[in-house]
Amino acid sequence: MRDVETVQTMQNYIRKHYKDNNFDADAVCSAVGYSRRQVNRFFKKYLNQTLHEYINAIYLTESANELLHTKKPILEVALNSHFKSHEGFSRSFYKKFHIMPSNYRDKKIAIPLFIQYPISHYYLMLKHKEEIAMSNDLNFCMITAKERKRRKLIYLPSHHAQDYFSYCEEVGCEWEGLLNSIPEKLETAALIELPDQFVEPGFSKTAAGIEVPLDYDKELPESYKVLELPECTMLYFQSEPYEKAEDFGKAIASAYAAIEKYNPALYGYQFAYDMAPTFNFGADPGTGARLAIPALTL
Repeated sequence: MRDVETVQTMQNYIRKHYKDNNFDADAVCSAVGYSRRQVNRFFKKYLNQTLHEYINAIYLTESANELLHTKKPILEVALNSHFKSHEGFSRSFYKKFHIMPSNYRDKKIAIPLFIQYPISHYYLMLKHKEEIAMSNDLNFCMITAKERKRRKLIYLPSHHAQDYFSYCEEVGCEWEGLLNSIPEKLETAALIELPDQFVEPGFSKTAAGIEVPLDYDKELPESYKVLELPECTMLYFQSEPYEKAEDFGKAIASAYAAIEKYNPALYGYQFAYDMAPTFNFGADPGTGARLAIPALTL
């Protein structure tokens, strides 16, 4: 689709140049040869926000990371994020994250950090999700066991979702940025499949979540739920790295195929799907796909 390619070109340009001193929305429009009105139409149609809102979300997320990980004055953080004043920055930060910058620095609560999802990946997966099969060059999978003590699961449930696409269509995509904003997380945010015993009436098994230490008790958005998980082993399945970014679906499929073929009893384990969720951490060219399955020692 030509329009999708155009949006992806703009996303690529923004990702490469947004830290430039002279970067602005007009530079993005010039890069693709479209007017601001046309660009906004593309962004609203495919990314559900205007170009300004998209760029602003990137800068505000960068500023949130600075607030969390540095001691820079808020004015300096604001200027680094292309805002001209402390007041303007604070208003935008509150509008996006529903907390003032100074309060966020103190409380370090979860906020929906913005992630620049490549639009072409979404449409590629929609096109091929029925055709994705394990590729011959992605058939090796490494397996690592990690012991997990009692801990908490923070998760956002869905009512009807069965996979990544239906989940994001139902609840949106802010979950990944929000969950990854929690410094205490034991792993990055993942799409999860809940054990039957954790599924409440009216909800599906598909959710998104992270594990945190047992003593985590910070404020969370109302739609998120928390429960305790028992001690167990998590078996991590990791596919080979891959070169083409569009092969992420094949990498995930290869990791799932490895789970199907794996006999944990040979190594002193048994899968324990009723004890904890399974985690799908997605895939990245540099590391491959990662999945985690709960297990017990025989």
